[in-house]
Amino acid sequence: MASPSNEEALALVRRRRRECIEALSNFTPELDERIAQAGTLLRSALASGRRVYAFGNGGSASDAEHFVAELVGRYLKERPGLPGQAFTVNSSTVTAIGNDYGYDRVFERQVEAWVQPGDVVIGISTSGNSPNVLRGLEAARSRDARVIGLTGGQGGKLVALCDVALVVPSRDTPRIQEGHILILHTLAELVDQA
Repeated sequence: MASPSNEEALALVRRRRRECIEALSNFTPELDERIAQAGTLLRSALASGRRVYAFGNGGSASDAEHFVAELVGRYLKERPGLPGQAFTVNSSTVTAIGNDYGYDRVFERQVEAWVQPGDVVIGISTSGNSPNVLRGLEAARSRDARVIGLTGGQGGKLVALCDVALVVPSRDTPRIQEGHILILHTLAELVDQA
């Protein structure tokens, strides 16, 4: 297999950067308002002593863990740690539930175990149709938790399960994930400001 020339590599780098900038520039005023609404929801819940839980698959799992790290540690500002947990980090729990109940229930069972009324549950799915994320969000709603969803494209089934759905206007998974990181960093800063 031939290696790409430096010019080809540079062209790819520039093309991907342009695509990212274009995708982020397609955020609408309505999406901006929903991001602010999600930030207010998070701030209110945390100020009331509630907790934040997050989950997703693959890169979205990493995004969930990243966001929780910003809460428990800090984002830009020194402040006390805030209560958050990613349902993707305990491999024994995830694999036991997957083995005993099926992978579609790995988040649902953890929601049942941990989430209380008024907590905030964040589900991340680039397609909006990941069965385990959907089941986790359904369980959160049944427990009177507040639900924030991050997705892309047309939003998928996830949108109907959310108090606040944040839909990145792209159909390209890498661009959606880049939008999710911007949104999650913005939410962390909105929490920091409170």
